Amino acid sequence: MRAGPGPGGDHARHPRRSPSIPRSSAAPGRAWRSAAPCRRWPGRLPSTSARRVEVGEAYEEAAARELAEELGVRVAVRFVFKFLCRGAISPYWLGVHEAVVAEPLRPDPAEIAWHGWVGERELQEAFQRWVFVPDAADVMRRCPGRRVPSAATPRSTPPRS
Repeated sequence: MRAGPGPGGDHARHPRRSPSIPRSSAAPGRAWRSAAPCRRWPGRLPSTSARRVEVGEAYEEAAARELAEELGVRVAVRFVFKFLCRGAISPYWLGVHEAVVAEPLRPDPAEIAWHGWVGERELQEAFQRWVFVPDAADVMRRCPGRRVPSAATPRSTPPRS
């Protein structure tokens, strides 16, 4: 869906973001990555690759673009769900996607400080140990089949691999 004026209502009033949740084609675990220090949320970690959807750009285009820019992979994305995230700063639309990645990740070191493939159990543990950006847990909780804890204890960075 593209943003624009007219009957779309909220789409014209709220910014749009398009996160992707990559997973490996060789393992059941999903990719989890941390970005370089977040300027808006220092010491907190994102759980997806996501940026703003540009004017006239489809959610799917933005999701694929972000994976290419941040993780260095060009793969098809699959729409999973969309919701109006009430957000810590202001409301915005999130169109969440999934991508199956068969090739090695080539993260941009300016964007990605650490990345790794983790299983569902490790992902749950990460949400209990580390502090994520405010809306990350909300996205992950809404993912089908996901059980993400609601509380996290502070820890500034993930372990180095």
